[in-house]
This record gives sequence, C-alpha cells and structure tokens, in this order.
Amino acid sequence: MRRIAIINQKGGVGKTTTTTNLGAALARRGKRVLIVDIDPQANLSIHVDVDITKLEHSTYTLLVEDSTPAQAIRPTSTKGLEILPTNIDLSGAELELANAIGRETILRDKLAQHFKEHGEVDFVLYDCPPSLGLLSLNALAAADEVFIPVQTEFFALQGMTKLLQVVELVRGRINPTLRITAIVPCLVDLRTNLASEVLAELRAVFPDQVLATKIRQNIRLAEAPSHGKTIFEYAPESTGARDYDDLAAEVLGESSSAARFLS
Repeated sequence: MRRIAIINQKGGVGKTTTTTNLGAALARRGKRVLIVDIDPQANLSIHVDVDITKLEHSTYTLLVEDSTPAQAIRPTSTKGLEILPTNIDLSGAELELANAIGRETILRDKLAQHFKEHGEVDFVLYDCPPSLGLLSLNALAAADEVFIPVQTEFFALQGMTKLLQVVELVRGRINPTLRITAIVPCLVDLRTNLASEVLAELRAVFPDQVLATKIRQNIRLAEAPSHGKTIFEYAPESTGARDYDDLAAEVLGESSSAARFLS
C-alpha cells in the first residue's frame, strides 16, 4: 500500500485537482484508492460530489470525536475510488486538539486500525491544506511519500525550504519512512519560455523527484469540480484527462505518453 501526502503550502497550485484526478486515474487502472480530505475548505469532497452539509461522519469527527474511518468513508462515482470526506468543521480541529496526547498521529493510528480490520487499499492519497499546521502534520505522519504539486511560475520554489524542513522534522521525530518522491509540474503553459526555465530550475534542485509528466493548463480541469466530477467523467477526451492518465502511468512505473511533453 502506497500512502501519499499531496502538499504545498501555496494555494492554487493544483493540489486538490491532482489528488482527485490522480486517484481517479489510478482507480481506472484497476487500483483500489482512498482519497482523504484533510483540508477544511473541503474542495476534494466537493470535487467528487459529496454533500458536505449533510456529513454525519468526516475527517473532523475522526480526529476530534470517536468516529471510525469505516463510518466516514464512502464510495464515489468512479469504481475503486473511495473518499474520506470533510467539511468546514475541520477548521476548528487544530484548536480542539491543542492539548490532545499524540495529536499528530491520530489519523495514522485510526487508519492503520481500519486497514487491519477491513483490508488494505493500493493507494491512500491525502489532500493537505495550504498550511503546515497540525492537519498537515497528521497527513505527513500517516504517509510514506510526499508529492509536491508546483506551478511553473517565477515563484515556484518560494516557500519550498520551509516545506522541506517540516518534512525532515516529521521524518526525524514522527515518521522515519517519510520521503519526497515526486514534484508534479502543474498548470504548465508549454508555449512560454518561463515554463521551460522553471522546469529546468526545479530539475536542478530536485534531479530525481521532478516527474516527466506535466499537467498542462486546461479549462476543463478548472470546470470539472463545479460539476462534482473527475476530469475523466467530465471531459474524457481533454488534455487534462490525458495528462492525469499519464501521471498515473508514471506513478505506477508503466509506459505512457508522457514523453511527448518532455521539454
């Protein structure tokens, strides 16, 4: 089972879009995938058409109350893809857990027990909030890998130092298996020199982590969440669908069409 925290403290870089559509692409390739919404904005839950106003059990109740993952996890319209959803209640979790013993590992411990009782999945993808607080720490404690979506813009590396420090801190104190395995270029405009320059800079800093697959700018990717659909349901012939299918292939170590988009 691969457990991946998808994180970047900068907003608007394609984090939730990547969690949703990478999860769907992996499920379409026959994998069992659980996506976990640990962002109080609940964009991941909305993206797969969860009515967040009617949640009795959620990531919030899992962390703060006595809910179990089995009570909160629900299927999506994509076969093999399940979600542990959340809502705005999660925004109060960090304060409510301020004095809780073992507060950084609640999510890890509860999911570990769940998988022991109900069987493992192939992938768990954690959609982290755009901050490095307690919620993100719970995801990093529960993961083995970190994927960092980055927008190919001038400030792509801004703030990365702090994120790297937090990952190292978590690895040293809480989760020694954690490692950064992928930098995912998102919102790439291949028509510009800037995109190529930023990709070259990212590869210079992270020579082994920057993936070959690029997620290109695509209006269909931006439209899909408002319809509560993955890109494969909303616009299966779009470049966004092709790019996320390529990303899934690369994550699985399979051949894909990603080479077509190498700079």
